[in-house]
Amino acid sequence: MESAQHYWAARAALEWQVELGADEALSERPVNRFELVEKVKAKPAAAKAEAALHVQTGYVQAPKIDAVAEARTAAEQAQDLGQLRAALERFEHCELKRGARNLVFADGVPGARVMILGEAPDREGDREGKPFVGQSAALLGKMLGAIGLSLEESVYVSTVMPWRLLNQSGPSPDEVAMMRPFVARHVALAKPDILILMGNIACDAVLGQRGITRLRGTWGEAFGLPAMPMFPPETLMRQPELKRAAWADLLEIKARLA
Repeated sequence: MESAQHYWAARAALEWQVELGADEALSERPVNRFELVEKVKAKPAAAKAEAALHVQTGYVQAPKIDAVAEARTAAEQAQDLGQLRAALERFEHCELKRGARNLVFADGVPGARVMILGEAPDREGDREGKPFVGQSAALLGKMLGAIGLSLEESVYVSTVMPWRLLNQSGPSPDEVAMMRPFVARHVALAKPDILILMGNIACDAVLGQRGITRLRGTWGEAFGLPAMPMFPPETLMRQPELKRAAWADLLEIKARLA
């Protein structure tokens, strides 16, 4: 009884291999393995061998996608902020999107003279779909109010990364590069007079530089606009001694607006 079961199992396995195309165990001619190694070393021969393997197995390599080019095309096609948001919602090449609850696009007043670019939403921001929430939003409101500005009337806010970061090390260079065309288009459509770049990620995406401690307090230029790097509210809450520097930056912004 047991031998019969082995027979039928072996026969089923053999029939399965035949269906897959393995209809012979040995080739009629011997194979020179050393000759195959020499052929693999030659690039043209390697390319032919790979193509032959794809034909024999039916395997076709998926074309490599240029995510930055895809982002640039999607961003350039957006004619207003609503279309840009929709383009970001359709963009599927950034892994951060898979771990986020919501797309964080913007807050405040579109068309305001001042546009703030933050780094990325935190857990609360991801939950509520806003760039700054909770204690960060409260501190930002006080900072803006000290120079006569507010999110409700005179400031527009967005973040470089529209999705929450998956780790504390920040986004990868590839992820920042993907978002750079969307940031540029966002600024062009929002049409502010000045930019405030809060944090290293914003400075990296817009100015191509990092080192917020060194950059802050000095006007730069981005997308043809004056840009002021500043410490983000989260940094100021962790290091209150930096608030003096932030106040000096706010006075510079107030003077520029005047």
